[in-house]
Amino acid sequence: MNDNELGTYLRTWREAVTPAEAGLPAGHRRRTPGLRRAELAMLAGISVEYLTRLEQGRDRNPSAQVLGALADALHLSLKDRMVLRRLTREADGGDPVLCAAAPPLGRTVRPTVRAVLDSLEPAPAAVLNWIGDVIAHTAGYARLVGPLGLLDDERPNLLRYFFTDERARETHPDWDRVADDLVARLRHGAPLREPAVTGLADELTVTAGAEFADRFADLATTPRTVGSQEIRHPQAGPLRLLNETLALPDDGQRVVVHLPADDTTAAALDRLNGRRPGALFAVPETPVRETG
Repeated sequence: MNDNELGTYLRTWREAVTPAEAGLPAGHRRRTPGLRRAELAMLAGISVEYLTRLEQGRDRNPSAQVLGALADALHLSLKDRMVLRRLTREADGGDPVLCAAAPPLGRTVRPTVRAVLDSLEPAPAAVLNWIGDVIAHTAGYARLVGPLGLLDDERPNLLRYFFTDERARETHPDWDRVADDLVARLRHGAPLREPAVTGLADELTVTAGAEFADRFADLATTPRTVGSQEIRHPQAGPLRLLNETLALPDDGQRVVVHLPADDTTAAALDRLNGRRPGALFAVPETPVRETG
């Protein structure tokens, strides 16, 4: 695990923002397309020496004013600013209050959550914990992902399946994008000091290699609340799904609901569930606007 994640995050964003995006002339002889330290320091109103210390991990406790100035200079979204603040807390030894409030890794769901799942039938929906274990699901979810091999293991795990089972690549034409989101959610949605998180990360670094390790090291990618994916289903044919994620922060869990993105997918899911067309309705995909 990188012990200078705050510095890495700042450097990653500095190198990703072009001078034009920051309102600066491009100049000549640039080694990278991003901002130089001197340019970011100037935009944020801090010294180059202090920015260097932050990026190198020699100073891990910047003030809220400095963080805000850096976030403004880098044009960070609200979600990315929250990641920056989280990494600052961890770099400074963690927030004892937040750490004490973090629930343990759960592998069971509360009865009320189970009742919510039951009410979602026949929609494919599942409850996942921090590390992507599928700990509860609807019958519609089993009919969707069962033929893909996701539920073959005694303790199915979405990340392990996606990175180690060849069927995931065969059935998901947008594998790279979905894999990006899964790792970003593990990276930013779980307490990184949790042994189960570090254990899974170490395991996948060995079994999946750079495909996982490079994504896990990328601090700039953050998970989406609403996503989409395509599936080449062996029984239902091509499917286009929208994924809505509902957080259960007190449980360290999340509910993921898969919704048909078009009428063809809605009808295919109805057939897969043994129902007449009309039980599920397509949800039009609309762009999600982020503020920051």
